[in-house]
Amino acid sequence: MELRTEAVVATVEMSELKSREDDPSDSKEYESLPPHASLTTHMTAGAVAGILEHTVMYPIDSVKTRMQSLQPDPKAQYRGVYEALQRIVRTEGIMRPLRGLNITVLGAGPAHALYFACYERVKRTLSDVIQNGGNSHIANGVAGSLATVLHDAVMNPAEVIKQRMQMFNSPYRGLWDCVVTVTQREGVAAFYRSYSTQLTMNIPFQAVHFITYELTQERLNPQRRYRPTSHIVSGAAAGAVSAAVTTPLDVCKTLLNTQENGAVRLSGMANAIRTVHRLGGPAAFFKGVQARVIYQMPSTAIAWSVYEFFKYFLTQHQHQHDLAHRDHVHQRQHDLAHRDHAHQLQEPKPDAGSSPT
Repeated sequence: MELRTEAVVATVEMSELKSREDDPSDSKEYESLPPHASLTTHMTAGAVAGILEHTVMYPIDSVKTRMQSLQPDPKAQYRGVYEALQRIVRTEGIMRPLRGLNITVLGAGPAHALYFACYERVKRTLSDVIQNGGNSHIANGVAGSLATVLHDAVMNPAEVIKQRMQMFNSPYRGLWDCVVTVTQREGVAAFYRSYSTQLTMNIPFQAVHFITYELTQERLNPQRRYRPTSHIVSGAAAGAVSAAVTTPLDVCKTLLNTQENGAVRLSGMANAIRTVHRLGGPAAFFKGVQARVIYQMPSTAIAWSVYEFFKYFLTQHQHQHDLAHRDHVHQRQHDLAHRDHAHQLQEPKPDAGSSPT
């Protein structure tokens, strides 16, 4: 009996060791958030990443908007990004490059919350169908495109207000004054005048962005571990490539958002393309490309590194919780086995020489 009980204890201990070896939750894999993660978890991680992405490099975004002006004021003609930023601070004040940041933060939080939540869910669903859960470039591109539709629906009004406040000699005293003035003069539709152009730009932008990011990750981080350097490099590469190839559409979007130099009521992609070509020729479609790439590279790197950190942190936290629970269960099984063993040792053994009466 004693040998049998010890065998039971040994079996429990061996099963514990085996479960530790076989349980995938002990691995460092974290490509997907935990299956139980709520929509709130996805949205919180995305919102934080989005706000940091837009705020850290915001002064460069202000420069980009001005450099895309098709008929700039002579006082707002710049040779390069650094020279532009230096002159804006010197002539208009140190806070001028941050004008419009408040509406950007208000828009970026909810926009990126929807963006990342949609991307993760759609990517996982399509990857299960296309690659049986493996990485699929088609799934990445489609998920990024669908996420963009939701993102831009929230972010487009914020972009309109932001860019009007960024322009040289902007007539608006502040955020609320801009909202009221634009609504009174141009109607609520003005906040979505560039929405179709924004989607036309951002859907290919995000498709190229996500595909480039995932491709770079496959080269630098094929095991999909938490490696901050690989996320930063992949994010920067994705931002640079996608920003450069979509700059012509961004120039059109800026024209529609700002309605500069009497171009009031200009609407539609076709009209914007004709106007850009008429005012500046083919070269005008790449105005501000340097500032756009300089802005997007660190911004996208920040967004991905922050988001991947959240994924890592949340997954590791859940792993620790699961391990603690499992260890508690195994310890109870171990204690019960030992208690049964002790109880059996205390039972009186029948005398071999005695016979039943």
